Amino acid sequence: MVEIDWIAALLWGMLIGLSATMLLAFNGRIAGISGIFSGVLQFRNIESWRWLFIAGMLVGGLIYEYGVAPQPTPQSAFSPVAMILGGFLVGVGTRMGNGCTSGHGVCGLGQLSRQLWQQCRFSD
Repeated sequence: MVEIDWIAALLWGMLIGLSATMLLAFNGRIAGISGIFSGVLQFRNIESWRWLFIAGMLVGGLIYEYGVAPQPTPQSAFSPVAMILGGFLVGVGTRMGNGCTSGHGVCGLGQLSRQLWQQCRFSD
């Protein structure tokens, strides 16, 4: 049985919410990762905040893995090429679907966005 440290989950979740709130408050942008990454890949009128946001996610993951995590993350049997290709395909799919569930959940539902609520609710 896996034991979940709910206090750590609560604190890390609050940091995600805080970062999304700060991006909206200071830049007027929603923290949708697929949109942020897509803006970086367009190579035109790139704003530095997109690069900083992505770098912060990567550095934050490294800090957690090598400085905070109680045990190392299990290694995957998938090849790095397959994982990169899979990540790319997921990113394309989220852009085609107008965003990912985490972006809608953290940003849209947190703002009580009626449009996102209608997209996310279950149909009868």
